[in-house]
Amino acid sequence: MERRVPALVAAMAQWDVYPNPSARSREDMPYLVDLQSNLLDVLPTRLVAPLVRSRLAPDGLPHALCPTFSIDGVALVLLPHEAGPIEARLLKRRNSSLLAHAHDIVGALDAVVSGF
Repeated sequence: MERRVPALVAAMAQWDVYPNPSARSREDMPYLVDLQSNLLDVLPTRLVAPLVRSRLAPDGLPHALCPTFSIDGVALVLLPHEAGPIEARLLKRRNSSLLAHAHDIVGALDAVVSGF
């Protein structure tokens, strides 16, 4: 039996980076990273974490908790402790992927949950 998934959701992948749909916070947090497992593609929401401009990241954050990435030539810091759900339909245009950095992101999420 074949399971059909809506095209918008099916096109999403864990570690994909999307422009922040919120005009209010887009200047400081230009992108969101999709953290959610692809096994949950049938859900109408995705778990995302913001990527904040490095100059705005709180001082003293350990790199293991908040790794830095370069997207479109801009240094951005992942804030996994600020992860939350967003409606999948709001994530419209994939910008890039952090798949190559999945190990760092999983480590950051583990630091949030377990302190390691």
